Amino acid sequence: MATSLPVLNCLNFYFILHNIDFKIMILGRLEGERRTCRTSTTDNAPKIIILKSIERRIDMPHNMLKNIKRLGHAGFAINVQDKVIVIDPFQIKESVSADIILITHSHYDHCSVEDIDKIKKPYTVIVTEAESAKKLSGDVRVVKPGDKITISGIDIKAVEAYNTNKSFHPKKNGWLGFIITVDGIRIYHAGDTDLIPEMDEFEADIALLPVSGTYVMTAEEAVEAAKRLKPEIAIPLHFDSIVGSKNDAIKFKKDLEGICEVELMS
Repeated sequence: MATSLPVLNCLNFYFILHNIDFKIMILGRLEGERRTCRTSTTDNAPKIIILKSIERRIDMPHNMLKNIKRLGHAGFAINVQDKVIVIDPFQIKESVSADIILITHSHYDHCSVEDIDKIKKPYTVIVTEAESAKKLSGDVRVVKPGDKITISGIDIKAVEAYNTNKSFHPKKNGWLGFIITVDGIRIYHAGDTDLIPEMDEFEADIALLPVSGTYVMTAEEAVEAAKRLKPEIAIPLHFDSIVGSKNDAIKFKKDLEGICEVELMS
């Protein structure tokens, strides 16, 4: 006999159904819509176990946090799957050995050849846009917004990053942000950008967002970006070096209270 079972209408709800005689596993992510699962059973009273992995889903980005380290300015190191991903290293003081280096654009504080040469190994893969690639050597992969690349099982998507009300980062340059997907967690590094309409389409569990203003979004604009992106955790960047101060990061955190968890990294 077939039994229709309503599933709770719940964001990011994963579930498993099984009965006493056999297992039926249905894995799905519900984005605010109501769905019905059907299961056949030889038992008049099928056993239903709904795993509230909402809790697990919330824990996953938090568990990922321990693998993310800010290197200063817009630089980050992410340790995942026995690989080290470094984004926009600049004046880094720590000893880092990178398997993958992501460079968002060619400005000296993002494409620092000196820092890149310090941390790259003979087999390091560098992913960047065309202008930065001209400055670099080794295994350099050129991408443009919209491109996807997989390196050592890590999915990387290049996305748009540009200014809308200033001329420091023109859209026509094809400069980049990155969305890195590891173990189902999407980490978005926005690069040097303003609040842009493409953000409405980006999906991120952890969002690294510039907050300094001047060359990029202000803290207020970064708050709006976080509201659009709806990450579980946001991390401010591009402050307390060259331009912006820690107060910009603090304001960003304060304005997102009750909306999104914010992690301040020194």
